[in-house]
Amino acid sequence: MLSVPSVLKNKFTVSRALLLSTLAAYGLWVVFPMVWVAYSSLKSDQAIFTDAFALPTAGALHPENYARAWHEAGFGDYFLNSVLVTTVSVGLIVLLGAMAAYALARFAHPLGRAVFWLFLAGLMLPAQLAMVPLFFELRALGLLNSRMGLILVYTANGLPFAIFILAGFFKTLPRSLYEAAVVDGCTEAGAFWRVMLPLARPGLVTVGVFQFIGVWKEYFFAFMLVGGDPAGTARTLPLGLANLAITAQYHASQGMLFAGLVLVTLPILIVYVALQGHLVRGVTAGAVKG
Repeated sequence: MLSVPSVLKNKFTVSRALLLSTLAAYGLWVVFPMVWVAYSSLKSDQAIFTDAFALPTAGALHPENYARAWHEAGFGDYFLNSVLVTTVSVGLIVLLGAMAAYALARFAHPLGRAVFWLFLAGLMLPAQLAMVPLFFELRALGLLNSRMGLILVYTANGLPFAIFILAGFFKTLPRSLYEAAVVDGCTEAGAFWRVMLPLARPGLVTVGVFQFIGVWKEYFFAFMLVGGDPAGTARTLPLGLANLAITAQYHASQGMLFAGLVLVTLPILIVYVALQGHLVRGVTAGAVKG
């Protein structure tokens, strides 16, 4: 007859095996589509239609799909627009969000709590509700179908999340460090830029990574605010990919479409893998005190 510890050990082993099996199945379910897109981008259109899930043979690789997507589909221009819009938007979100979060976390003000919850309202309300007035406002300012208009919208849309995370992070930093900086002769601005902001690097990286992913793949605002540009000078990669997907339905361009998907996804994977070590600490610290 099995003892109680043996029964518990067996149950733990079965539960652990079931958990690992479930996680492995989920990982395969998530990873396989990305792998499939990657190797399909090197296949010819005929090979994709003949056997969509077969691996390409060594002598039948088609790297020219990437060149076609870059030049024929205009992904080069879309890529540069996305890099510009994403870099400036994320930089403004991190900079403005850090300053606002520091002020709300460190200084007592009768309206401070109300202002903080006002920012958080931006996380609670769907951004699509503001689309119609936002469209007419940008048109009145002459910023419709422009990269600058898109940057301003992305910055405003990303600030609530940045302030929520960074305010909690600044509250976890010891106040003694700020006081020591002031005693040493730092001004308020000096203490922020030289002492507190460098200590908040994990939170800044966390906000930067999440906002980079969100802005890089964002489609709705880009479609509504710059999709009507006949010249397409401000269109970003998601719009270019959507146009390519529509074109691929009428032409045999599936290989080029998969290459476009890789070009859109690869920067996100690179940024996430390179900076993932900062994410857990930043998110955890921001969630402790908000």
